Amino acid sequence: MSEGQSPSPQPPIPGPCHEERGVATFLMAGGGTGGHVIPALAVARELRSRGHAAFFVGTERGLESKLVPREGFQLELIRIGGLKRVGLRQTVATLFQLPLSTLEVGRLMARRRVAAVFSMGGYVAGPPVIAALLRRTPVVVMEPNAVPGFTNRHIGRFVRRALIGFAETARYFPAGRTEVTGLPVREEFFAIPAKAAGGRFTILITGGSQGSRTLNQAARQSWPLFREAGLEVRIMHQSGPGACEELRAAFAEAGLAGEVVPFIADMPVAFAQADLVVCRSGAGAVAELAAAGKPAILSPFPFAADQHQLHNAEAFVRAGAALLIEDRELTGARLFEAVTRLAGDRGALERMGLAARSLAHPGAARRAAEILEEFR
Repeated sequence: MSEGQSPSPQPPIPGPCHEERGVATFLMAGGGTGGHVIPALAVARELRSRGHAAFFVGTERGLESKLVPREGFQLELIRIGGLKRVGLRQTVATLFQLPLSTLEVGRLMARRRVAAVFSMGGYVAGPPVIAALLRRTPVVVMEPNAVPGFTNRHIGRFVRRALIGFAETARYFPAGRTEVTGLPVREEFFAIPAKAAGGRFTILITGGSQGSRTLNQAARQSWPLFREAGLEVRIMHQSGPGACEELRAAFAEAGLAGEVVPFIADMPVAFAQADLVVCRSGAGAVAELAAAGKPAILSPFPFAADQHQLHNAEAFVRAGAALLIEDRELTGARLFEAVTRLAGDRGALERMGLAARSLAHPGAARRAAEILEEFR
């Protein structure tokens, strides 16, 4: 097993003298995508602020290889691949890697005297979680999706605590071991005030940092419809880098107010300006919508593992916080119709925003750290 380089010194490995002061070491499991890494980093920062040590286990190709060392945490690298929607070759390779990586992580846990494992799920979490269960080390999972992913669903009955984003997710874990904490979200989202009526109706469209082909195409098809209808709208569109120039040219031709950009660096500011958000429904996206109290049109990514984006969107619809338009149904005409209907009903928008805010859970990272401290 190799180690990533850390730009700042790590807290000492707890020994008997440290244990008297309550210092503990925690293993953070979960990588590959920002949805797994960023929340775990928020919890790790909270643990560090309390004087504890936290380190990560991940892969060289995952996003953790960039984000974790940048935050000053140590990253232990393992070799592991996925088991879902992969070919036979990858499946065989993963099954071969799994016991070896699990053994390596188990030795690492013994050497570092790990008090508990915090898991965000995903294939990277497999070896650390299995090693923890074999060693009877407590496992705390954070499951922000309405339906747990592959790893969390299969080890759910063995976890000590499950920190969930939706009350309905509790049924996948043992009774009495769940708590609705939500997902760590930047404090700036919680500070966004309700947007006053008046002025141009502002729509924020975002398919994430890389953009969404479906959202980009539907938005582009809708622009002539907004112009012909004479609806006073302002559009902020995060397109992703690949399609930006082409969409900018089409947007300029449409003559609408707003802008198309490849990436929005300050998303809380964009949320504050928006009357309505059109986006995918990953765990991070819906957590930000809830924190900001923003009404939304959600179009789930159709190839998300276990259809978790669809389940997230359906949970928001049941709460009255969003409209759902599935990817295969999202056209310019459908988007135009939905936006026009909501823009003409400020009461409905206000009710949706309040419903979204009711799903918000501030202090998720702090609460996760408090629960982990119970096992030191």
